[in-house]
Amino acid sequence: METTSQTMAIAETILEQIQFADRYALWAWGATNFVALQESKEYQGGLSFKVKGLFLKGCVKVCLRWVDDYTIVFTNQNREVVKTTEGIYCDMLVDIINWIEGK
Repeated sequence: METTSQTMAIAETILEQIQFADRYALWAWGATNFVALQESKEYQGGLSFKVKGLFLKGCVKVCLRWVDDYTIVFTNQNREVVKTTEGIYCDMLVDIINWIEGK
């Protein structure tokens, strides 16, 4: 049970960090289908969501690494990885996703 609450807490924190940086970002990206990502060898957890942005239509995964930074993985509608960006901190999340989105 502790793992589930920790998984949800990490996903909720990522959402809060995005909303704190730009309260309209998720809306602008057309973000839907939010899913908390489970802990793994590489990641403490994370958040996945679908986007329907100007240039990217697919999925964004924001994964919290054990060294306390994020890896962001962008996949297209065919589930092919389009871009992976590592070493991202919470204050960079919106800018990096906007950059991929082509804003």
